[in-house]
Amino acid sequence: MSSSIVSDALASAEWIANALLSSGYRADFTLASLGEVDRFFEEHAPGGVARPDGLLSEDVGSRLFAIGSYVGETLRRQLGGEWIGDDKDPQAEINVSIKLADGSIIWPIQRAMKRFRNGPEDSIVAYGAALSRPSQ
Repeated sequence: MSSSIVSDALASAEWIANALLSSGYRADFTLASLGEVDRFFEEHAPGGVARPDGLLSEDVGSRLFAIGSYVGETLRRQLGGEWIGDDKDPQAEINVSIKLADGSIIWPIQRAMKRFRNGPEDSIVAYGAALSRPSQ
């Protein structure tokens, strides 16, 4: 049974993919497109501060949720797995997670929030690369 937070994440991932495409970013749910997410953050929130005229200057919470949902759905599509969400959790938006096919659990919304706040040190493309690397 799908929770409404999972449905929200899936809808947000599709919405932001279309918004990113219309703004000139390649958002095609491939691992390579995670670099476009980093480029988006660099252009709209350099140093963890939203540009006043940028796409993160308003509705930052819902946009970070959507970007995290895109990151999560991209990883889920590429690596296999399933979304997990608890609608009873008062912080469901940030605690929605994905159990990947290899059994590891990731929290993509939290990662998008960290990328926004901390900048390139929490690179999305590096996150995707680390997760997609075969385990030793």
